[in-house]
Amino acid sequence: MRQGSAPNFAPPVEEGMVFTFQDETGELVELEFLGVIIHQDRRYGFFYALDEGASVGGNGEVVLLEVTEFDDEGQPAAFELVLDEAIAQEVYADFKEATKEPVSYTHLRAHETD
Repeated sequence: MRQGSAPNFAPPVEEGMVFTFQDETGELVELEFLGVIIHQDRRYGFFYALDEGASVGGNGEVVLLEVTEFDDEGQPAAFELVLDEAIAQEVYADFKEATKEPVSYTHLRAHETD
């Protein structure tokens, strides 16, 4: 399990938690949950994309999503894209400080449809 060094970081309760999301093209994407950062009374989840050749516990680019709902055990259950680039950069800086691990940031942009 990744260890956090900041009070605003909650690592996953178990290593290797994977969420499946549907991207803007309808494809299913698996993302490993890295933890939650609390920033200005909001919670943001960080994920590692499990693309071809990537494995749980790997390092690389991360995906940032805002947590919009929690389950009965207090675990993240629903997410939304972070559209505000300034907030995304602030939250990512908090994540880097909390995890002290080298990662690169990918900010997903919403795909708007008619």
